[in-house]
Amino acid sequence: MGPEQLSELHEALGESQRLGFLGDRPIDEVVEHARLFVTALDGLQSTHGGHPNIVDLGSGGGVPGLVIAYYRPDVFLTLLDRRTKRTDFLRRVVSRFGWNERVNVVADDASNLVMSQSGFFDGAVARGFGPPDRTLTIAAALIRPGGRAVISEPPQGDRWSPALLEQLGLERLLSKGRVAIFERKSDL
Repeated sequence: MGPEQLSELHEALGESQRLGFLGDRPIDEVVEHARLFVTALDGLQSTHGGHPNIVDLGSGGGVPGLVIAYYRPDVFLTLLDRRTKRTDFLRRVVSRFGWNERVNVVADDASNLVMSQSGFFDGAVARGFGPPDRTLTIAAALIRPGGRAVISEPPQGDRWSPALLEQLGLERLLSKGRVAIFERKSDL
């Protein structure tokens, strides 16, 4: 993955922005924030003996999922969004980059994925999925014990209730920048 493909990734994210799938922050800033997710996944192992399986909840315009796919060719990634217009866009980008064998795009509601693949994933990431408690609850349901959830944080404040973390069997790890990192300690 060289500088040429990184430039193409920036172009794809710019296209996503023009389509209204990303906010209006400069693409360089968007990618830099998404790289925090990449770093937060360092050292994550698969219990299946292969590459770690990661799900991006509410992939929208492809952040952080496409950035993770670029920087982490060693993971299998599921980009999940319930809006087909966005997943159609993501499928085209994934195909353009030749990532079809390791990046799966799913148009569905996260609650359906919880019912069909609970505890399957080694990691879950979310940038702007929904309310914090709902995001964390869905992420916890999708990851296996020992799995990691990485969720975007606002610039200030702590929004994670210790009671919710205990209920979900999660432990909060050290945050890296503007992402919160959790590890699932037990089955729900």
